[in-house]
Amino acid sequence: MQQFSSITSLLAQGPVYDPVVFARPDKAFEAAQHFLNCFQGRVFYAVKANPNRWLLDAIFEAGIRNFDVASESEMELISSIGSEAQMAFLHPVKSPRAIARAYFEFGCRIFALDCREELRKIITYTEGADDLQLIVRCQTDGNDSLLPLVRKFGVLPSVMPSLLREARGYASKLGVSFHVGSQCMNPERYRFAMQDASDAIVEAGVTVDIVDVGGGFPQSYQNLDPPPLIAYVKVIHNAFAKMKVLRNAELWAEPGRFIAAESSSLLTRVNLVRGTDVFLNDGGYGALYDAVHVGWAFPISVYGSSGQLKRFDSTNLHNIYGPTCDASDCFPSGLKLPSNIQEGDYIEFHSIGAYGETMASRFNGFGKFKTIQLEWTKQRSSEQVHFYRSNGRS
Repeated sequence: MQQFSSITSLLAQGPVYDPVVFARPDKAFEAAQHFLNCFQGRVFYAVKANPNRWLLDAIFEAGIRNFDVASESEMELISSIGSEAQMAFLHPVKSPRAIARAYFEFGCRIFALDCREELRKIITYTEGADDLQLIVRCQTDGNDSLLPLVRKFGVLPSVMPSLLREARGYASKLGVSFHVGSQCMNPERYRFAMQDASDAIVEAGVTVDIVDVGGGFPQSYQNLDPPPLIAYVKVIHNAFAKMKVLRNAELWAEPGRFIAAESSSLLTRVNLVRGTDVFLNDGGYGALYDAVHVGWAFPISVYGSSGQLKRFDSTNLHNIYGPTCDASDCFPSGLKLPSNIQEGDYIEFHSIGAYGETMASRFNGFGKFKTIQLEWTKQRSSEQVHFYRSNGRS
């Protein structure tokens, strides 16, 4: 992977026609260490958030040894890191082949489920193994999360006690889990979910060894300033102390966005300016999927063709289009840009490390990225001060 001291030094070499992902492994390292220092439990990085090897190596160096995987490809990836890397198959719905490979090929013993059918499948394709750690996922309402994860996964609280009783009969260790929703803005949602899980445990009359609070830990984006991580951790620790679980029960978490978000940014080129319409070389079928399809507002910086920062001197809104032939490849709302924006300029989207290039397709032949690592310098430690944000403030 090439390295540059700054974006300006890259652009000084000449035009950059393909989208560029700027890797910042130091940011992933710092976020992972911060989470490990705050959370008094076992941390599983959610690989789906960003599976790039440079990020995995950085958080491994920071001390993360556990990984939440959701597919055979992710298992293969984590197995290549080394014998210290432990994986948990926390996708509630898995294929028979994936279950068998996880257990027999990759040594995975942790499996999530949210129904009897999945429990029976796990038992069948691990050939009745007696060393399984089974995690029963409960449904939550998704309130106060910007991307609720309801309906698709999670057993209803009313059904959970009977599923816990059945799973207890096959589990060497039994756990409960939930997901409050991505980018959860209210720490209390963890307490409510943990109370529901505790009530189900009492009704089931079983012993529980593991409480997995899932993901949902938020990051700061444009015009979005969630409470600090410590506020979430305090709520979780206090709620865990009150749960009806074994005295030596383990506490788990599955951060993804929190660790990955600031680990990369995306540099896009302006291919055309047509009045207030601006066409970029990446969009909703690329690393800007969340900006187009979810309406996520990322902090931005704008550079001239030779790398000089441009000032936001106008309140005019521009329509932002991606490079594909699909008319829906368009930001749902306008973006404030410098008045002198022109073809050949560049827009950098910050904090796109979580679910950025991971979501990219190859529609119309786009979705290719060049990855460049930005060298860590003391000057870069204050780079956020210089973000030129889409609301015009610097």
